[in-house]
Amino acid sequence: MSCAVAVLAVTCLSQAAASAAPSAPATSSIYGGAGSWVDIFATRARANPERVVTALQAHGVTTLYLETSNYSQRADVVHPAVAGRFIDAAHAAGMSVVAWYLPSFAQPLLDTRRALAAIRFRSSAGQGFDSFALDIEASVVRNVALRNARLLQLARTLRAAAPPAYPLGAIVPSPVGMRRHPSYWPGFPFRSLATEFDAFLPMAYFSYYVATRAGAYTYARDVVTAVRRGTGLPDVPIHMIGGIANRIGAPALAGFITAAQDCGVGGLSLYAFLETTPSQWTQMAAATLGGIPAAACR
Repeated sequence: MSCAVAVLAVTCLSQAAASAAPSAPATSSIYGGAGSWVDIFATRARANPERVVTALQAHGVTTLYLETSNYSQRADVVHPAVAGRFIDAAHAAGMSVVAWYLPSFAQPLLDTRRALAAIRFRSSAGQGFDSFALDIEASVVRNVALRNARLLQLARTLRAAAPPAYPLGAIVPSPVGMRRHPSYWPGFPFRSLATEFDAFLPMAYFSYYVATRAGAYTYARDVVTAVRRGTGLPDVPIHMIGGIANRIGAPALAGFITAAQDCGVGGLSLYAFLETTPSQWTQMAAATLGGIPAAACR
């Protein structure tokens, strides 16, 4: 291919991707509100998808985040029949379903194939996931520059391959946590990822560091401001994941929720479905999300 033709092809691809960019309301609808997570290891939850969806609906959950695979599994989509049942049941209940996959970046072709398998997956009834989110956290590739290069190439491939108006989410490490562990992922490419992904889902696992209401509030607020500054997008849709549910007390959860409200965050959740208690569901259901951010959160 000549240089001129290559440049034209890239330009046309970029223009096509831009023209097919998901609408903000669609992204906010999927990634907003209360969410819940089911991973491939949650055997009790995966044994009865319909029962899980019924419980989530009763708790006011609007989006289910369902893991399809990770880099250590043998299958591109683990237990596809189960995934299909989750999709069909959730859609029947008026809920969105987001697929998520954890890449290693050590095997780029494998990561690409498995991410695309989730995007292209269809249930026996012909229904697919409403969105796909890439779980960006593995440090298997020790060279950070190479890890970033492979991450961004995968992101560009997914954006180009995704259907028109199909939102993509980036599940990202906590920027506060990365500041505390500077050798983990220095120079995390928030701004570059923001050109390919429509929503950010920071793993704001405050319970690793704080247990008080004030501590959780500060941690969550700092995560939001760091994501907005890192992406350069003050209005970027954010869904905050508050950490492992059974390690979070009511006061700390209250601080997390209050920070999400004050900062105008669109969605929140705890990890994961089986670990979340009825009282935690009640606290999250009462949250008022998506408002105008307070000055301290901008």
